[in-house]
Amino acid sequence: MPLDPSFVGRTYPPTAPYQVGREKIREFATAIGSTDAAHHDPEAARALGHPDVVAPPTFPVVLTMAASRQIIEDPALGVDYSRLVHGDQRFAYTRPVVAGDELVCVNTIEDVTTRGGHGFLTTRTDVSTVGGEPVVAVWAKYVVRGEA
Repeated sequence: MPLDPSFVGRTYPPTAPYQVGREKIREFATAIGSTDAAHHDPEAARALGHPDVVAPPTFPVVLTMAASRQIIEDPALGVDYSRLVHGDQRFAYTRPVVAGDELVCVNTIEDVTTRGGHGFLTTRTDVSTVGGEPVVAVWAKYVVRGEA
């Protein structure tokens, strides 16, 4: 079933808040091999002007990949998860993510196209604090492989 292009512009309800923990930031930084002290040591982060440890730039994928289930699991859109491939990711920051942030995600479908028998889905996830302060916008491109 091809992706439904009428979904372009559709916005989904905000996700439940995600509490960004110091240990989650440290674990993520360690997993990606980052030794930057600001990702591990609160004093090093404070010396740079942050209130606590600062997350690596790709950390929001933890939230946005979970939030994208709203879109991927929407049966009316027509995504066959068994054929889904992550194609691209980019981030546009308003400010860094830091330990103690409580963040929500709002997903929007920006583009749906079909080329060469494959579906292409571009999403934007706006990540903000529960108080409405913008933090980062995250774009993802997914490819739904066509039948072989």
